[in-house]
Amino acid sequence: MAQGTVQVTHTGTSRWRRRTGEYASLAAALEAASDGDVLTVAPGTYRENLVLRRAVTLRGPEGSAGSVRIAPPDGVPLTVRASAVVQDLHVEGQDAAAPALLVEEGTPELTGLRIVTRSAAGIEVRGGARPTVRRCTVDNPAGLGIAVLDGGGGVFEDCEVVAAGQSGVAVRGGAHPRLERCRVHHTSGAGLSATGEHSALEAVGCEVYEVRGSGVQVTGRATAHLTDCDVHRTTADGVTLDTDAVLTLADCRIHDIPENAVDLRSRSVLTMTRSTVRQFGRNGLSVWDPGTRVDANQCEIHDSTGDYPAVWVSDGATAVLEACRVHDVPDALFVLDRGSRADVVDSDVWQVRNTAVSVSDGATAQLDDCRIRDAATGAWFRDHGSGGTLANCTVEGAQTGVIVTKGADPRIERCTVGSPAEAGFYVSAGGRGTFEGCRVTGSGGYGFHVIDGCRTTLRKCRTERCARGGYEFADAGAEGSGDGPVVEDCTSDESGAAARPAVRETAVQTAAPAQGLLGAVPARRAAEPAAAAAVPEPEPEPSARTSQEVLGELDALVGLDSVKREVRALTDMIEVGRRRQRAGLKAASVRRHLVFTGSPGTGKTTVARLYGEILASLGVLEKGHLVEVSRVDLVGEHIGSTAIRTQEAFDRARGGVLFIDEAYALSPEDSGRDFGREAIDTLVKLMEDHREAVVVIVAGYTAEMERFLTVNPGVASRFSRTITFGDYVPEELLRIVEQQAEEQEYRLADGTGEALVKYFDALPKGPAFGNGRTARQTFEAMVERHAGRVAQLPEPTTDDLTLLYPEDLPTLS
Repeated sequence: MAQGTVQVTHTGTSRWRRRTGEYASLAAALEAASDGDVLTVAPGTYRENLVLRRAVTLRGPEGSAGSVRIAPPDGVPLTVRASAVVQDLHVEGQDAAAPALLVEEGTPELTGLRIVTRSAAGIEVRGGARPTVRRCTVDNPAGLGIAVLDGGGGVFEDCEVVAAGQSGVAVRGGAHPRLERCRVHHTSGAGLSATGEHSALEAVGCEVYEVRGSGVQVTGRATAHLTDCDVHRTTADGVTLDTDAVLTLADCRIHDIPENAVDLRSRSVLTMTRSTVRQFGRNGLSVWDPGTRVDANQCEIHDSTGDYPAVWVSDGATAVLEACRVHDVPDALFVLDRGSRADVVDSDVWQVRNTAVSVSDGATAQLDDCRIRDAATGAWFRDHGSGGTLANCTVEGAQTGVIVTKGADPRIERCTVGSPAEAGFYVSAGGRGTFEGCRVTGSGGYGFHVIDGCRTTLRKCRTERCARGGYEFADAGAEGSGDGPVVEDCTSDESGAAARPAVRETAVQTAAPAQGLLGAVPARRAAEPAAAAAVPEPEPEPSARTSQEVLGELDALVGLDSVKREVRALTDMIEVGRRRQRAGLKAASVRRHLVFTGSPGTGKTTVARLYGEILASLGVLEKGHLVEVSRVDLVGEHIGSTAIRTQEAFDRARGGVLFIDEAYALSPEDSGRDFGREAIDTLVKLMEDHREAVVVIVAGYTAEMERFLTVNPGVASRFSRTITFGDYVPEELLRIVEQQAEEQEYRLADGTGEALVKYFDALPKGPAFGNGRTARQTFEAMVERHAGRVAQLPEPTTDDLTLLYPEDLPTLS
């Protein structure tokens, strides 16, 4: 299209004086124009470099938008240095070192411009310029879309960057523009970028999408405020903050992001209000470094598409979430490293495939009035120095409510765990923790399960309807040693007082404790020791007893006749093999790994401990100690962590026995993406590579263990034999009660033995029936009822203080 003429309407100082002139070039028209004149440009292509130095109006003909092209061969096509009005022009630039439209001074109004160029920038605003830019589009695949620099500002309304070879909108050098209802897309850099001290970007009702980079990037002490904005379909992070950046998001939506939805580092600060983060490939919020902080209020993070935690806080950063919702994610909140902290208030977390809250490496988490449901683990305090507080929180429908391991020491107050599949609260491997006023209902396993002699404190806790028992304390420590849990004023709805360790605690009571309860509840038998992981402990000593002495203790156990025969046969084969080797003969290869099947409470753990001691006495194992683990100790929450944790457990058992209770839980029937299979595969390889160093015993219900042995082709071949632990008959349960009574200096009165046999025969044998555990709990309940009765006597005799009568038996429900 050829160049046309330019009509200039000149306005005089008097309203009645107006004149019009026509000019052959834009430069001539501009030279002739004065402030207030209107330049109407005829359709055509003008290959001129224009500079507007006066407050004129420069526009194309009405009804022919885009028919006027400003397209010089090089340099800046259009420079504005006055408060001019520019409308309906098509601007083209070809200079990679210069912008297509440069605004340097004044408060011009730019409306309806279309800038199609291959320039350093489509629109550049600098210095003291404060333009108002409306309904303009920028297509610049070679450089920046819009650049606001060196103290520049202005307002951009209903504008669109349709392509940019770098950032869509770049703000730096102390500039501070405002974007309203703008769209930025198909850029090869960040959609919106603000860099440098005193630089500030404000965006309202804007959309950033299809960006080959971060959607919004704020760095180097810059600030930004986004309100009612959408950021989506980027190739990098949705929002990136770095080096003292400050960003406020209000009523924004960030979604369909393949990397982190929001990533903060190096002392950056983010405030989010009523904003939504969804469909992200890595973290929804990723917060790093000391001084970095995010405050989120009434926000929602959900529907992760990857395998990473929704909120990640590490390296000393802080995250505060208030009235937020996190759901449908692999993990909800991970807090790592000393100095890192997360405060979560009045928030909801649900549909979490692995762990809702994980605290590790010395980090701290504080949760108040929060609700967690449908998670594999509600909260996990993992290791030494990790802690914090959970107060007035509920966990519903988790595999395990709260886990404390490896020296972690949180405080859990007035929290309720409902319907956990495995345990309400689980403490192992040197974990500590204080649980006060907590409650567990409807557990498929234990209410409180504390092993490894962990020095946990339980005060005024309560359990109800727990299938395997309200309280389980394994390895409580020796009498008077000060090790093991401290238990004060805890209650349970079980028929007998819950088992408790033999140390200085107040008794765990039943739901209706009798007045005058004796201070010393009988000690339960100690279970097998497991090595703590995080805090170094003395190495287990090899067995000082001979194999015959240990076998004598095995023989003294009530019942288990077939088990004793199996263990003796295995021991005899090992002993004869040793003698044949000493005689220079070949010895048969004996696989020492075992499978124990049977119901809970039938002595599997005790026999495993004795088996390890026997092998140590025969010189087969170096130490013979026993490390007890379950699924929760082996299976991690994300890819790769399971193999590491399984290796750690195996290493702790080196020279002894690794006892995996309820091993079938490693291969659930609806496994899907479950990581339990990774633990099995790792174990199979370790058992083969280190078959002389560790004996592995897997245990569980008979039918479930048969299924477990078929999961991995190499599993069944690694175990030499399966030993079945039959249920105790009533007469054997009576014998356990008699042993307990003898140890605690009680006696059964005439008729009490027969009453106990009838009682055990009548007890329901459902999943909550614990065999030997049931016998011990029955004895403890009898002691409690005996105490309530004898406490009313003014001067009880020795018989009164020692004899247990049939009426001391708990009532069958």
